[in-house]
Amino acid sequence: MSSDWNNALGETIGALGSPDFPGRLVAALRGRIDFDYSVMFAYCGDARPIDLFDDFPLPKRRVFVTDYQEGPYLLDPFFLACKRPVGAGLYRLRDLVPDRFYQSEYFRSYYVQTGLSEEIGYFVGLPGEVTAVISLMRTDRLPVFSAREFRTLKDFEPIVLSLARNHWVSVSRRFRDEEPKAENPGIQQHIEHAFLTFGKSVLTKRERSVVEYVLKGYSSEAIGTVLGISPGTVRIHRKNIYSKLGINSQGALFSRFIDALTSERSVS
Repeated sequence: MSSDWNNALGETIGALGSPDFPGRLVAALRGRIDFDYSVMFAYCGDARPIDLFDDFPLPKRRVFVTDYQEGPYLLDPFFLACKRPVGAGLYRLRDLVPDRFYQSEYFRSYYVQTGLSEEIGYFVGLPGEVTAVISLMRTDRLPVFSAREFRTLKDFEPIVLSLARNHWVSVSRRFRDEEPKAENPGIQQHIEHAFLTFGKSVLTKRERSVVEYVLKGYSSEAIGTVLGISPGTVRIHRKNIYSKLGINSQGALFSRFIDALTSERSVS
């Protein structure tokens, strides 16, 4: 390790427990591998993610944080990986996505707005069933992380995970503090059951399951495998879903889902 890394690591350790810690950690990593942005979200169940740290310029922060927390996070492969869950460690986004993610409306309608060429993240298990994801992002300014760069960041994995676990040991309390008040439970309830309740008045339970996997980026073949039905049956369900909702595209389905989620939260 270089003396610069050792100095940066020492400053990071010295900042444990202080508001400076996330920025010090990012600076240490950036000193070894170049990247454009970093964001650190904490996830707990289906609850609205907590932004632990980010270094986005203001216009970008609207897309990456504000808009994301309003609903698109429900379709984010990192969020979905936390729910499975995956083990602690470093992952490329592309290694966690379903087979048609890059043709999904989440990608085309939301993710492309970020202008990212690649995103990788350290997954950190925390007390209280919380997972923190430390994302390192590259825009089109830079190529994707090379195998060598990924290995370098992978070598830092034990250090990053240990420091993060020590710094955010009590972050689960923030989720309890941010839970809706008893007189206004609809917001959290709607988020937790978004896929179960979307279109419930007109769609069957099986159709709502198909909607969920379509929006997450699964092909008809992959949906069929998950649900134990043929791809042809999945396509029939999709046709019926579009007809019942009065739409004719996956883009319209994505928009309807996000609009329904946002409207329910504002009413609640």
